[in-house]
Amino acid sequence: MLDDAIERVLIDADTIAAKVKHLATQISAAYRDVSELVLVCILNGAFRFTADLEEHLTVPYNIDFMSLSSYPTANTKATGEVRVLLDVKNSLHSKHVLIVEDIIDSGHTLNYLYQMLGTKHPASLRSCALVSKTEVREVDVKVDWIGFHVPNEWLVGYGLDWHNRYRTLPYVGVLKSSVYLKK
Repeated sequence: MLDDAIERVLIDADTIAAKVKHLATQISAAYRDVSELVLVCILNGAFRFTADLEEHLTVPYNIDFMSLSSYPTANTKATGEVRVLLDVKNSLHSKHVLIVEDIIDSGHTLNYLYQMLGTKHPASLRSCALVSKTEVREVDVKVDWIGFHVPNEWLVGYGLDWHNRYRTLPYVGVLKSSVYLKK
């Protein structure tokens, strides 16, 4: 059933599940000879994606968490300024690190993560995102694994939110502009 605030379903739950399994297979193959893989889940949005991804990984891994903010409270546009709200708790030195993000749009957050986590001297540093809005990219940043390339619309569901709402929807949907423009 479609929530009243959702214009349409962009990616249904079955398509997401199949893509997550496919990504896990690719990631497992890339890290098959690695003994120290650390998934860095970017909270809160990537939590569900990370949980589903890890179910299908066939390589040993640990998970750590980070929380960042790149959106001002009164606006819906990223400023490019990134603040760390929660840093990783464990050392990443000489470990293979995979950043797991829900969405890459401007690229500022992922670029910041590459710079910041790079100072922790990992053996390697790569990234995976559920969705990517390439058309609004402001920073040329490499994303190693992308689930879906999506249009520049306000997306919610499967971890993606609007003011902490709609995150638990089982699909990725497009939020009606009448919802986010009236805030």
